[in-house]
Amino acid sequence: MRPEGDFTVPAMADRLSMSVRHFSRRFSREVGMSPERFVERARVEAARTAIEQGNAPLEVIARRHGFLTAETMRRSFLRLLGAPPSSYRARDDAVLRR
Repeated sequence: MRPEGDFTVPAMADRLSMSVRHFSRRFSREVGMSPERFVERARVEAARTAIEQGNAPLEVIARRHGFLTAETMRRSFLRLLGAPPSSYRARDDAVLRR
């Protein structure tokens, strides 16, 4: 998955030639979560990896991974991981200094 891509429910449903409602129900039944939640989780995981492995500014990482702003990414991190993106860079920096 390219996290920066158009993964809105209407776009995904259209690519599969399905109605939005049918796509959402089928996706949720098959995957166990809504398409929106799945995309958010995938983006957070990809961004977390980018933060841990690189030193690009958080604003750049946010855009590269499909978030409109660094603040949107921060809120997703807090909701799903319980910590802001900056803490992943801080953890990585602390490990490198040891």
